[in-house]
Amino acid sequence: MGVEERITKIRKELNEHNHYYYVLNDPIISDAEYDTLLRELENLEKERPELIVPDSPTQRVGAAPLTEFGTIPHSQPMQSLANAMNPDELIVFDKRVKKLLNTAKDINYIGEPKLDGIGVELVYENGYFKHGSTRGDGFIGEDITQNLKTIKAIPLKLRDRKKKIPSLLEVRGEVFISKKDFKILNKQRELNGESLFANPRNAAAGSLRQLDSKITADRPLSIYCYQQGLINDVVFTTHLEFLDALKQWGLPINLHVQNLVGIGAVLDYHKNLEAIRNEIPYEIDGTVIKVNSLSEQEILGVRSRSPRWAIAGKFKAQQVTTILEKIEIQVGRTGAITPVARLKPVQIGGVTITNATLHNQDEIDRKDIRIGDTVLIERAGDVIPKIVKVITEKRVANSEKFQLPDTCPICKHTVIKEVDEAILRCQNLSCPAQIKGRIEHFVSRNALNIDGFGRKLIEQLVDKNIIKSVDQIFTLKRSTLINLERMAEKSADNLLSAINNSKNTTFERFVYGLGIRNVGEHISKILAKHFHSDIHLFMSTTDEKLKNISEIGPIAAETNVQFWKNKNNINVVLNCIKHGVNIAIPVASPTAQKLQNVVFVFTGKLEKLTRSNAKDLVEKWGGRVSNAVSTKTDYLVIGSGAGSKLKKAQQFGVKTLSENEFLKMTEKLKYN
Repeated sequence: MGVEERITKIRKELNEHNHYYYVLNDPIISDAEYDTLLRELENLEKERPELIVPDSPTQRVGAAPLTEFGTIPHSQPMQSLANAMNPDELIVFDKRVKKLLNTAKDINYIGEPKLDGIGVELVYENGYFKHGSTRGDGFIGEDITQNLKTIKAIPLKLRDRKKKIPSLLEVRGEVFISKKDFKILNKQRELNGESLFANPRNAAAGSLRQLDSKITADRPLSIYCYQQGLINDVVFTTHLEFLDALKQWGLPINLHVQNLVGIGAVLDYHKNLEAIRNEIPYEIDGTVIKVNSLSEQEILGVRSRSPRWAIAGKFKAQQVTTILEKIEIQVGRTGAITPVARLKPVQIGGVTITNATLHNQDEIDRKDIRIGDTVLIERAGDVIPKIVKVITEKRVANSEKFQLPDTCPICKHTVIKEVDEAILRCQNLSCPAQIKGRIEHFVSRNALNIDGFGRKLIEQLVDKNIIKSVDQIFTLKRSTLINLERMAEKSADNLLSAINNSKNTTFERFVYGLGIRNVGEHISKILAKHFHSDIHLFMSTTDEKLKNISEIGPIAAETNVQFWKNKNNINVVLNCIKHGVNIAIPVASPTAQKLQNVVFVFTGKLEKLTRSNAKDLVEKWGGRVSNAVSTKTDYLVIGSGAGSKLKKAQQFGVKTLSENEFLKMTEKLKYN
């Protein structure tokens, strides 16, 4: 056998063993035998470097260390899941799904363990691993391709023996470290005199964010894939069908995935998995319940941050007791007064807990929490520490009830409790605790993006009473800046230039920068589209108008209305405009509104356009693209492999177009 044939044979064998080990969970050779084959391949490729290919098992490690991570946008948002904290909330979820689907029949769900790891996205083109990224903010993630390539469970080339490989496959997964490997890793770090990881999740996150992939390669990372992103050429009807395809393509899926029919099966699955959670070799903190039918998922749709067709059922937290040593008061960026318990350090599930939020005075009174008490604590949802109750039998003598002060601990102004709120708030907009946070948020990269406006500068400006609200940023003078610490003339000039450049901004950046509660980047974009980037129109909106906007819930609507009821907030915005802030309003040409209020849905594979191109074309002419067919749909554009959407369109009497007919329609708009 020649060298080239031997190299091909070993690569095939190693890939096959990876499949048996990571996907089938049934290794057929020992680790030592695997390592022997890998070393032989390395030696042969050194002899014949011209035969090295990117998907060779030897090419997982070796890229030069990065200086920083790049970014990769997700073609479809990586959303988070709403939580069900108890079985009753799972029942409510099931009732809501049935109501939205207008059915009384049992829903077919898929149950999966909720891994306590790091979410990532893998992208394959024509079967080859192209790149991978973190979840990031859900829209843009960090490019960690080199580090993901070091994980042997991730195939560099998909298997194509049974299921056709799509030209594009985006798949989401969770990277984690097993409990056993975590203990070994920490033991080795202890022997090397290195700091220990607090828990497996932190270890996995730290490993994925190494600029040198060789370090990542030494970490025992694993992955399970669980969700599809964008897929071309292959159409699935159910989530379970998609998971089965992943397994055939060589991507690992969790062994505890189950097909569940009805809420009774869901509750049993959740209960059983919680009972064996400590026996499972990796950390899980709940179950994930998904509607199996992909057509039903489309009908159910999504909220701004989470899908309506899935929910995370959280396990009961593990609990321990410790001593509450003192209570400190914190003032948040929105003026919220929050009492925080400082605890005698204690471990829960491998995490050292030193603090717990006490929420508000009502919570303190209800549980009768006092300094010096022995308290039972848990990590709510296995994440946020909270005090469950006080062990009154161990209470020290002469302890006193705790009362929050009626003045802000920072500025000493009177605090108030708003109607229907348990939280005390400092409404002094000049409160240093709020100003610093508001300014830091306002100048941040995703808001006004004022380069050079760092935390230390903000502290100086606020502490010296130079700035008392965000609009005063635009009144800063060179003579003032050059007298500050670490602010030479050139630095002052650069900062003023950055401030001036920031004045030409967009609606979504400006609104996000204002720090309105429940308004993040995504909601800001939705508001920009609805109000046509007109800040004055937005300032005069009503609760009813906001609630009619898709993806704006009642809570977000209420906080927006309350924000604009405060005249100080309106004055801040008007002052910003007065000082030269220009919020660009996109000018739509008359032709750009020819499809105004016309709703399109696409199904199947398009031959001449990508879905993204098709959406851009619709929106260019003022139309809107929806994911699901409904009575409000005007046109369904059909590609090859059209599925349930076509049946739904026929049911509702929706007009259908071929891809060519759609292109002809948009082409005619240029001349009509």
